[in-house]
Amino acid sequence: MSHDRFTFVLQSSHMATPRVRQFNFRREGGSALYYTPGQFITLHLPWQGMELRRSYSVATIPGTVNEVQLAVTYVEGGRATRLLYDMTPGARVEATGPFGRFVLRDDPPGRYLLVATGTGISPYRAMLPQLRERLDGRQHEAVLLLGVRGPDELLFGEDFLSLARDNRAFRFIASYSRHLPEPPGAHERKGYVQDHLMELHPDPQHDIVYLCGNPGMIDAAVESLKTVGFDNHNMRREKYVSSN
Repeated sequence: MSHDRFTFVLQSSHMATPRVRQFNFRREGGSALYYTPGQFITLHLPWQGMELRRSYSVATIPGTVNEVQLAVTYVEGGRATRLLYDMTPGARVEATGPFGRFVLRDDPPGRYLLVATGTGISPYRAMLPQLRERLDGRQHEAVLLLGVRGPDELLFGEDFLSLARDNRAFRFIASYSRHLPEPPGAHERKGYVQDHLMELHPDPQHDIVYLCGNPGMIDAAVESLKTVGFDNHNMRREKYVSSN
């Protein structure tokens, strides 16, 4: 797969949550970007005679639009944040990719435990058609857990709630570290996502765990999973590190 540079042209952007902006790009010239759900794109941003490189998971649901959708968290004082958030439709940015191996594999029947914090939910959104196909095959089930501060930060939440309504083999759990609505929905919990993961009694003989987002969450979850017998063959992880 080629990793040559190409140019993105911004089509639109909007605040998807109070702290996350969704950017909708197309390749200059209109050609499609071929990627495996779970992979990421690196943007190359010019700044004061230098180049900032920032990587973001593709959040596009394959087959829905000819766009590459990226979710970008606002970082106070962030150089890349300023450049991206100031972009208007028609702006151009250089990019490379796709990269990464955080993808669904040809796994044996079992349960997927998909865990994310914040924009770490993006690769799972891109995986939705694959997940739906595997769940419909009745050999897999899946639980997706998203950890955010409160319900207003539930990025792409409706996409996962819709799948949960349509398919009994899929559950969606929202873990709120700060604000739990009153009354809470059936999918809502108070606390940290790594704790709610362990409440599902992960089984290394049956489950495969994906972890994406905050490094602290991932490290804590990995340590807990190791105590019940998980190792690298049934844990897959992608850490998001905030850059200035």
